[in-house]
Amino acid sequence: MARADLTVMGAGVFGLSVAWAAARRGARVRVVEAAHVGAGASGGVVGALMPHAPGGKWDAARAFQLDSLRMAPGWWADAEARSGLSAGYAPVGRLSPLADGRAVEAARAGAAAAADRWGPGFGWQVVPAGPGWGPVSPTGLWLHETLSARVSPRAALAVLVAALKAEGSTVEEGVTLPDPEGPTVWATGQAGLAPFGGGPVRGQAARLALDAGAVPLVHAPGLFVVPHADGSVAVGSTDERDRLDPASDERLEEVIARARALVPALAGAPVIERWAGLRPRAAHGRPLLGPWPGRPGWFVANGGFKTGFGLAPLVGEVMADLVLEGRDRVPEGFAAAPRAVRPDERPRPASPPDPPRVPAPRRSPPAGGDRGG
Repeated sequence: MARADLTVMGAGVFGLSVAWAAARRGARVRVVEAAHVGAGASGGVVGALMPHAPGGKWDAARAFQLDSLRMAPGWWADAEARSGLSAGYAPVGRLSPLADGRAVEAARAGAAAAADRWGPGFGWQVVPAGPGWGPVSPTGLWLHETLSARVSPRAALAVLVAALKAEGSTVEEGVTLPDPEGPTVWATGQAGLAPFGGGPVRGQAARLALDAGAVPLVHAPGLFVVPHADGSVAVGSTDERDRLDPASDERLEEVIARARALVPALAGAPVIERWAGLRPRAAHGRPLLGPWPGRPGWFVANGGFKTGFGLAPLVGEVMADLVLEGRDRVPEGFAAAPRAVRPDERPRPASPPDPPRVPAPRRSPPAGGDRGG
């Protein structure tokens, strides 16, 4: 095989998105995965793509996520067309229950901010709760916005792999490559965070058998309910630092019970899969993108945590700009900054060391993010 123009270490959604963005520009890309495609958090089941609330504090990180969500329909359509497969992407929008008058007032106030920041084509409004699909709402009102979307995480990874192969690139599974030659992007998930700080956060989610159709996803604090095109509904997920066991447990059963109470249509739907996995969270809570300091030719794309699939289209394009063309569009605050590392230390795509202790993250805002798992 001819030497690749770019090597990508890791076949999760960040790694495959960077590879696809480079391959569609004509680069020969070699993706190397120590386990298998989607072995980490990207192999989860939820797939909710949701923007941050448009009001209040706004910064480069939130703007980056918004830009990625807005470009997602065309980006996934291009990959689907090249692969001949479906990623299960659909801009279904979101319904959220409104707990009290204060929540209703805040939701109504968000309409002007959404029109200003999201631009035309996306709605944000308070509507009466209706029959059929939707959450129980104490006020009888829902927030309905139309920017949110869904994607099937595993189907999306399969689309990217097939699109890469159609472009003549390669995806190698069960392979380790400690010292790749040439430009290399390290997208190795929670195992690759050790040189930069941060570590794994366990998430648990489930799939229930219910063909709800192309209806909006549902979001309430700490809970997503996402109908998928394959006749399943995904619910999730937990955020756990105290347990890193890959097996699901009673906390997932609590999530399932909450989902059934929130969305009555789920009451008789059987559970067909329980999933638990480790998601990569950087110490500062933002993605890590850009050059690997002190290692010429090496780059980092990591730390997607709960927003990996939502950020992936723009992460891929920004990293391809940087690696192939030298154009740096990485937002301020996303740059990789290493902790003290021995000169001979290398990133480890498998068998990670014990995660360092990091401060607990601030409580997540009521809107924003996605869940691969």
